[in-house]
Amino acid sequence: MAHMAHMARSALAVVSSHASDPVTAVDEVVRAIGGTALAGGLLFCSHRYDRDELARELTRRLGDFPLIGCTSAGELTQRGYDEDSLVFIGFPADGFAMSVLHFDDLDGFDVAEGRRAVRELAAQAAASARRLGEQLHHAAIFLVDGLSHREELVTMTVQDALGETVMVGGSSGDGMVFRETGVLVDGRFVKDAAVVAMLSSTRPLHAFCSHHYRPREERMVVTSADAQARVVFEINARPAAQEYARIAGLVGGEIDAAFFAANPPMVRAGGEYHIRAVQSANPDGSLTFYCAIDNGIVLRVGERVDRLAHLERLFSEVETRVGEIDHVIGFDCVLNRVDADNRQITREVSQLYAARHVVGFNTYGEQFRAAHNNQTLSGLAIGA
Repeated sequence: MAHMAHMARSALAVVSSHASDPVTAVDEVVRAIGGTALAGGLLFCSHRYDRDELARELTRRLGDFPLIGCTSAGELTQRGYDEDSLVFIGFPADGFAMSVLHFDDLDGFDVAEGRRAVRELAAQAAASARRLGEQLHHAAIFLVDGLSHREELVTMTVQDALGETVMVGGSSGDGMVFRETGVLVDGRFVKDAAVVAMLSSTRPLHAFCSHHYRPREERMVVTSADAQARVVFEINARPAAQEYARIAGLVGGEIDAAFFAANPPMVRAGGEYHIRAVQSANPDGSLTFYCAIDNGIVLRVGERVDRLAHLERLFSEVETRVGEIDHVIGFDCVLNRVDADNRQITREVSQLYAARHVVGFNTYGEQFRAAHNNQTLSGLAIGA
């Protein structure tokens, strides 16, 4: 059964469905939206849906406005952390304008051409938003194939071309399968693709990025790595997984997703610490990372701070920026979810997300401004 957020005039149309059949799920979305005219929409869905059938049904029933989205490693619905579901976020035409650009074949991504296309998108977005008046706020939403290994390059290129407009987004997932994720563009789910949506609104928009870890003292220097494959073979000239486990203080436990989530490697860049999350420990003792890694990088193991208190502070700060919040479109790393499960605070985090109107998905990585990050909650807060 669909769950619909309360809709006053101009409120975002937020609908979630747990129907496993794409036809039923889309029907629930359409019925909940009713007659609301939309400027555009986002859709995040479980990787378990039949993608072709879901895309066909979305095009048939919701084909009269730009719609982008992706498969997820878990959904954020009105219930907080969710799964085996889809969530739709619609932007009402009386307060929003949305223009979309997508890139196929990220393997062959051309930086100069990408920059030109994004500048063209920005000009087109400005023209289509004129109907809303002069006093507008702008942001860009970015979705990218979470298995493409091209996130850094495309993220930097897009943000560079956008200039002052802040970009925020996430990398598509497929649960914890790591086989094939899908980005929804032009009425189909595709891989090796990215999409940028320019959002303009009469309402305040505020993009943010935050994590809840602090670095420990001991250094981990990457001494052997394959940057292209994002694989680290040696740390401190010792087998990578073994040395990482030693420094993190693992005694006899398993090096698995729960361990990675609780002890994320951190790197210092631009005066701040950022997480470089581990995706898997491999049979040969190497580590595969979710994002760029190379020889000579100095890492430190992160330790947790009080996540719930941190989130409360974060949302209070966001509220001071936008006033009353309509919704926050959240891009929450799948490892944050793993860590919440592991620490048995999933219910509390879900309640907090629900109370703060956070909807979105669990990612394989998050993008904020020109950076591709891991283990953050990044988001776009939209004022009421």
